[in-house]
Amino acid sequence: MKLSFKNTLQRADALFRRILLITGILSLFLIVFAFTSGPFWMYYHLGTRNIDFSFEPDCIVLLGGSGMPSESNLIRSYYAAEIAGELPALPLIIALPGDTSDTASAVFQLAGEMILRGIKTERILFETDGLNTRAQALNTYRLLSDSARKSKIVIVTSPEHMRRSVLSFRKAGFENVGGYPAFEFAIESDITAVKDDLGGNRFIPDVNKSISLRYRFWTHLKYEVMIIREYVALAYYKLKGWI
Repeated sequence: MKLSFKNTLQRADALFRRILLITGILSLFLIVFAFTSGPFWMYYHLGTRNIDFSFEPDCIVLLGGSGMPSESNLIRSYYAAEIAGELPALPLIIALPGDTSDTASAVFQLAGEMILRGIKTERILFETDGLNTRAQALNTYRLLSDSARKSKIVIVTSPEHMRRSVLSFRKAGFENVGGYPAFEFAIESDITAVKDDLGGNRFIPDVNKSISLRYRFWTHLKYEVMIIREYVALAYYKLKGWI
């Protein structure tokens, strides 16, 4: 009995060591990978693969992200207003859970943001029941009724969410789906032109002239988290038969 218990402990210890080793190797790889351009191109790939469209859209679908105000919703509303301004006759569907009659709700405030950006109230439709991308796709299909299959839609969402969104809407029955990814862009100023007379502790190295250490590395780490999460979501949707 004691020998069996000891063997169990040894196996558990060996397994724990393997897990630690694998975790350490993966962590080291992700840190090193963050110093390359790889995370950006993977993120870019999620936002641009197979989303181009040459058709004249019938409808714009804005997939809401978080609450309001939030980074995800504000940048999506910016891009949605941009394409809606280029196509002023099209309806705009806002897909975000919430109560459109509640002025404090995210969906009400997101609609208000679109109105502030010049979108007329009568152009705005709502899909407020979908709690994930699959449900939003199905509900939007029902919202557009008999013409849904032939409706030509353009989806506005975050780049990492774009591929799953387009595939989900196609699986729901839409034959013509394009994407308009809400990419963010860096500022145009040269932020490496930092003056040398800022003072402070001179024993600490000055990294102000290194964009990689100040910003790019951390941005790429954030991309890695988003990429891993999104590929797990894509795998789940694939296994469920939703894409």
